[in-house]
Amino acid sequence: MNQHYEVIGISSGGKGLEKVHTQEEIKVIPVEMTRKITPIKDIKAVIQLYRIFKNEKPFIVHSHTPKAGTVAMLAAKLAGVRFRLHTIAGLPLVEAKGLKRVLLNTVEKITYGCASMIYPNSQGLKDIILNNGFTSEKKLKIIGEGSSNGINTSHFDPALFNEEDKAKLKGSLGINENHIVFTFVGRLVKDKGINELIEAFQRISGTYDNVKLLLVGKYEKLLDPLLPETEKHIDTNPNILSVGWQTDVRPYFAITDALVFPSYREGFPNVVMQAGAMKVYSIVTNINGCNEIIVEGENGTIIETKSAKALYDKMKLFCENALIYDADKCRQLIVSRYEQHYIWSEILKVYQTLENSVKRS
Repeated sequence: MNQHYEVIGISSGGKGLEKVHTQEEIKVIPVEMTRKITPIKDIKAVIQLYRIFKNEKPFIVHSHTPKAGTVAMLAAKLAGVRFRLHTIAGLPLVEAKGLKRVLLNTVEKITYGCASMIYPNSQGLKDIILNNGFTSEKKLKIIGEGSSNGINTSHFDPALFNEEDKAKLKGSLGINENHIVFTFVGRLVKDKGINELIEAFQRISGTYDNVKLLLVGKYEKLLDPLLPETEKHIDTNPNILSVGWQTDVRPYFAITDALVFPSYREGFPNVVMQAGAMKVYSIVTNINGCNEIIVEGENGTIIETKSAKALYDKMKLFCENALIYDADKCRQLIVSRYEQHYIWSEILKVYQTLENSVKRS
């Protein structure tokens, strides 16, 4: 986008934001935004963003993530920004109940009310938004076939990793050629289905002596902790390999036989697209995003949510070579539908349409 417009990136500060500044060569401004319900900090963020928008006078404010969307859309509306776009890449409220759900529903309606256009990144999210009456259909548009940013299929390409590279990584993890490697990539939290995954894998590893579970991601013990017994199994089962957060997940996909992704809720998960691009078969839950990326029996299989048994059954079938698939088809389905440059061009068309509407008025 910075080849077409002057782009300013706003996020909570830190090394991540500085990295964006360096890599993308754009101006960045730090504004503290929490992921928790923090009214005082949120009001401060709105005030700070309002001042930034009044000073910078942006043509478009485009927000991502629930909290950033709420504070940015409200501040942009108050500052008189004409085009206020918000991308929905997931709805935490789906798992909320009681008063918390009422509060989150109200905040969501305020966000959408302040936005001039809403971009859910999957059909499933669009349906949830309409079913809950958060906004009208005329305010909603899905870009391309879904996803917020697409995927760089030239970067996520198994051809970049030779047998020597894979053997070296496997050796460092104690994996041999006879092992079947199931991999999870993401935050190690309850909402990602980790409790069910570990329960299922405990049964699998008790049945087969040639299985490994590779966990690539970090805990979030304050926001969404796992059950104590789940953590205990991760720490004590020698067939569970937890490697923490990784900057580059491709080497781990390169040694993976199947992705296991039993999440409770998603927008349009990059992990499932990345796995497919790396020719990896995926076992995913029947939630929006996942059930749009995966074509049953072709690049993966879809199971019910929150079911350790359903996960175990599919993992068992995979171990028995009963799930037949074409690895090349796994990649082809991602390249044809979610290549990053295609998504970028569609987003650019949105911006250019808004630009042309101003010129005509």
